[in-house]
Amino acid sequence: MKHSLIARDSAAFFHQEGSSPCPFALVAAQGAWLEDVEGRRFIDLHGNTAHHLGYGHPTLTAALKRQLDELPFAPRRFTNTPAVLLAEKLLAKWPGNRAKVLFATGGSDAIEIALKLARTATGRHETISFEGSYHGHGFGAFGLSRAMPDKRLGPFLPGRHHIPGYWQAGGAQATLAELRSVLAKNPDRIDALIAEPIRSNCHVPPDDFWRQVKLLCAEHGVLLIFDEIPSGLGKTGRFFAFEHFGVVPDAVVLGKALGGGIVPIAAVIADARLDVAPDLDLGHYTHEKNPLTTRAALTTIEIIESEGLTARAQELGAHVMSRIARLAAEHPFLAGGRGKGLLLALDFRPDHCGMAAGVDFIDALVRAFWQEGLSTTGKGPASVGFSPPLTISDDEITQALARIERVARQPELVSSRQPAMI
Repeated sequence: MKHSLIARDSAAFFHQEGSSPCPFALVAAQGAWLEDVEGRRFIDLHGNTAHHLGYGHPTLTAALKRQLDELPFAPRRFTNTPAVLLAEKLLAKWPGNRAKVLFATGGSDAIEIALKLARTATGRHETISFEGSYHGHGFGAFGLSRAMPDKRLGPFLPGRHHIPGYWQAGGAQATLAELRSVLAKNPDRIDALIAEPIRSNCHVPPDDFWRQVKLLCAEHGVLLIFDEIPSGLGKTGRFFAFEHFGVVPDAVVLGKALGGGIVPIAAVIADARLDVAPDLDLGHYTHEKNPLTTRAALTTIEIIESEGLTARAQELGAHVMSRIARLAAEHPFLAGGRGKGLLLALDFRPDHCGMAAGVDFIDALVRAFWQEGLSTTGKGPASVGFSPPLTISDDEITQALARIERVARQPELVSSRQPAMI
């Protein structure tokens, strides 16, 4: 029987894919762990990619308590110390030419700020993005993800060009060929190409891929915008995921973990030459320079720096991938892993439990992980995420890998699981 809180949630919230109704209700979240109302505890390998610091990091919670006492809010048109310090901290991290920032309360809004900057700077109004990517749920941001969203939602922004991602059939060469074609057919119309440098589903492009994309964009006067909402802030073993590829975009969007897993905040960092529309409201949000959210983001980055979490992600990621490779050699149900740092996905072979790749298999696999005390989510038709906090301990990593091995060596348990609600 479901807990009454879950039933009340189902009755009160609009139902939607991925979040409502919920399968569990939480009473605690600390470090890498979640605890539900039934007393079950899970190592969180998902966290919506927002829990880089784990949950309830003591340094962050103390900083937020102090900020509430000092200055809890700043109306628009007033600046404040945490907001300016955060802007300066992010700009100090930027490896390119002189840049500027804008803040928003979520990734979707920040994506649309970046689009506004591109439109005003280029005088063009059409975009290129990868089919099957994800950039948020605003009518502008969500339209970048799919060429044909559900028809019930009606029309999205015009001028959207979708090309196959480097992870799809044909690989990077097919993506580059289609990019050349779209650019050639639409001269002086494309303002920007927007993409995740490492896809949130953990597909990593060839080393030279983004350099070739950047050259094509520059040749046609098209800006390159990177969405690092899930992959930035050290998750991949570099502060910016694009640093793996030796390319600096014209703009990057950060979010999710920027608020330390406590408050919502996102940021756009872009080349200062895009600062050409001071008379427009590009991202004039009520909480744009909120001292509490900007303090959270500033402290989050300081913790990442002081605790060496970017290097920690690289070190642990290498360890996990090595261990997964050994497990895959021992248990053929587990096919292997992919990703960078601690932004990882585990690939499975559904036929080893008598199932086909797809939603039913992923539901059953996620349920099997839950039964082992691991919280994760699907990362494709036969894959689940392995994306723990950067603060996860060696012992917790060992526990997580042992639980994964129990699933890998017993594929029949996956096919026996009842469908999960994910």
